[in-house]
Amino acid sequence: MSGPQPFYLALKGRFTSLLAWDDLARFWETLRRQPDGWYIYAIGEPLPTSPRTPDELDRFLTAIDTLLRNDHHEDYCGIVYADHRDTPTLVKIFDPNHLGVSCGSSKVPPQPGWIVSRLPPLPLTESRPLPEARRRWWRALWT
Repeated sequence: MSGPQPFYLALKGRFTSLLAWDDLARFWETLRRQPDGWYIYAIGEPLPTSPRTPDELDRFLTAIDTLLRNDHHEDYCGIVYADHRDTPTLVKIFDPNHLGVSCGSSKVPPQPGWIVSRLPPLPLTESRPLPEARRRWWRALWT
């Protein structure tokens, strides 16, 4: 066996929270300026086999921003984490309806709901099934 996979190592790396909603809006624009080569993975759904197109990335960012703002009833964001704000390669987006203890003080913190990555993602297991409403939301993005 050859050791840990780069995706899993990156996922356990250091991340910065996009705490303010304005920070998140600026961050989405950073991703839009670098639109090629992004895999988008909804935990609990099949792994993506190729990066999304720039139009698909834009569609996802618009939809996830709306979902987060509608479902996260706080005056701050704090549920999107990037490995680097200016030159990101991996982004974790936590589902506002399944946060548990996302600050790391839990022995088993929740998995992100979605991952946007330059690295091809590998499977992540989630202890709870993906709610049907989230499955429908996810699948509607790509049809």
